[in-house]
Amino acid sequence: MSHTEKAPQNQPEHPVTDRVHEALAVTRRGVDELLPEGDWIKKLARSEATGVPLRIKLGLDPTAPDIHLGHTVVLNKLRQLQDIGHTVIFLIGDFTSLIGDPSGRNTTRPPLTAEQIKLNAETYYKQASLVLDPGKTEIRYNSEWCDALGARGMIQLASRYTVARMMERNDFHDRFHAGTSISVHEFLYPLMQGYDSVALKSDLELGGTDQKFNLLMGRHLQAEYGQEPQCILTMPLLEGLDGVEKMSKSKNNYIGISEAPNEMFGKLMSISDDLMWKYFTLLSFRPMDDIARLKAECAAGRNPRDAKVMLGQEIVARFHSVQASEDALVDFVNRSKGGVPDDIPEVTLTLPEGGLAIGQLLKQAGLVPSTSEALRMIDQGGVRIDGTPVSDRGLKLGQGVCVVQVGKRKFAKVTLQG
Repeated sequence: MSHTEKAPQNQPEHPVTDRVHEALAVTRRGVDELLPEGDWIKKLARSEATGVPLRIKLGLDPTAPDIHLGHTVVLNKLRQLQDIGHTVIFLIGDFTSLIGDPSGRNTTRPPLTAEQIKLNAETYYKQASLVLDPGKTEIRYNSEWCDALGARGMIQLASRYTVARMMERNDFHDRFHAGTSISVHEFLYPLMQGYDSVALKSDLELGGTDQKFNLLMGRHLQAEYGQEPQCILTMPLLEGLDGVEKMSKSKNNYIGISEAPNEMFGKLMSISDDLMWKYFTLLSFRPMDDIARLKAECAAGRNPRDAKVMLGQEIVARFHSVQASEDALVDFVNRSKGGVPDDIPEVTLTLPEGGLAIGQLLKQAGLVPSTSEALRMIDQGGVRIDGTPVSDRGLKLGQGVCVVQVGKRKFAKVTLQG
């Protein structure tokens, strides 16, 4: 594949029409940075005048099998740009995953095996298709062109960027001055991600704010290869349920898009009133004017819970169905009143001699990950049996059936039998 053809020179200026202004407003919604905005306006105007859609790229390394709402911030922006007529390239970084992205890290990240990458990639696009329009999405794998580079091509690519510029990157700079090791292969990651933009001739690349260096690398390499440089668009990182750290499975503050409707809705209802508005901007498809009106109504005295219900139902309906969103609201109201949901799991446990300790019961029923977590929840008053709070860490249960609750959302109907 040749990427050295020159971009057309002295391209004519195209008029900036009302439709271009509308497309720019769609692009700007919720973004952290759009660089350079003037170049993006020119690209939009050219596309409007010629009818040729722009090529918009998102690269994702399949480092985990599941996508959470934090990932969908960028996917939502892709869908908005799809809906105004542009081509979305969903790039699975099966080659770059073998290197490991050092972005935002203070240690070398272990690369994934080819088997892990394949398994994770199988679910990535399936889940992303709940947001994107599959009929308007081009799926690519960067092993297509990266494998073909070979040693000679890799050396030639590396010659197009300096070590001094590479060391300007915050994580490399900090690790170098802290005396933390940096492996040479980590320098290859931003080069390979940038080369993806050359191979795909992208007009715009999206990513989180932590990806800015890599996105700018794409601009640099496209210019090196004689192409019109892409613009870059960074989206804010979405805070998780704690409202502090970015949404992450490792921090257990996430909402997975494949979670059960009731669990998803309950988690969304648990976010703070302030964080709710950021979720509206980055996750909702409602027009910004509607969101601003709703925010003003809440400031004037309307219960913010009404707005949170709208957000929760919209998100659940997107990933499940309208009926599921309605059922989730009913379930949430019942729980808020101390009721028990209709769809709780049923678990049968073997009763040891002398009874089953409450900590073991909670763990074996799948309501907590460990007995230490069970005891912590008891100490915090977060455990109930048949609606009655449990305060005794040493409680043992005998034969019978009971409904066990941990926190606000976890229930199980437990049968204990000898």
